[in-house]
Amino acid sequence: MRQFAVIDTARRALLIVSVVVLLMIAAARTQLPALGAGGLLHPGRRSDVVTPPSTCAPAAFTGLGVNLAGWRCRAATERRGTMIYLHGIADNRSSAVGVVDRFTRIGFDVVAYDSRAHGESGGAACTYGFFEKEDLQLVIDGVEGPVVLVGTSLGAAVALQQAGRDPRVCGVVAAESFSDLRTVATERAPFFFTASAIERAFSLAEQEGHFRIDDVSPVLAASSIKVPVLLIHGAQDDETPPSHAQRIFAALAGPKKLILVPGAGHNESLQGDSWNEIERWLLAAAPPQIRPAKSFP
Repeated sequence: MRQFAVIDTARRALLIVSVVVLLMIAAARTQLPALGAGGLLHPGRRSDVVTPPSTCAPAAFTGLGVNLAGWRCRAATERRGTMIYLHGIADNRSSAVGVVDRFTRIGFDVVAYDSRAHGESGGAACTYGFFEKEDLQLVIDGVEGPVVLVGTSLGAAVALQQAGRDPRVCGVVAAESFSDLRTVATERAPFFFTASAIERAFSLAEQEGHFRIDDVSPVLAASSIKVPVLLIHGAQDDETPPSHAQRIFAALAGPKKLILVPGAGHNESLQGDSWNEIERWLLAAAPPQIRPAKSFP
């Protein structure tokens, strides 16, 4: 009898554990969409900003309902135009330092600012270009043209979504852009997110962020871009695969060039010779008034 009692107790314990596990799984499935929406709308905010280069001064820009913190950096030589640098996800204007050092030396004013919901800028949610392109348009309103946009990852996607609708933009350098938000967010979702959980997360993100996921699409914007575009992407990027850049490249309507950097992963394509490639592209494709007079040292 004692043996049967032990077995019965073990069975009850196993049943209790099984019920608890099932309840935890059910609760997790219920919460997954909310977690997914939160992760999409609220990326990490990097608030530490490096000391700006000597050519820069702190600046405040007005976006669409948000205040944007940034720098205005003056050209060190005869001015050729304005370059606006747009950083990637969970980053801030600090990553513009190399761009400032290179391009102010050859005649570009450089503007760099923290995107909404990033760095020291206002805004509660990142919308991956839906509202960010409106912010960019207002920033362009306050600078002297002609304007070249240089963006990486999120910033590249924002630049592409703005370029086709703003005649003041005369060229775009877009590194590691996604082709559309639905595809890249689905690809990046953890393995335990089901298709229905992803769709529900998108719906919640749209409600909280007040935008449409399918309206965030550099590949759709590409067909309206007539100015020269240089796409740069890491050939080994497994976060935003090169196929994203290839789809954008195929859709671009104007002069275009695609560089796949061997061995580079995400956020690794703008290194080494990539900057010389950017200069060569400017010499070949940009309007005469902004072409650099000499190569980078």
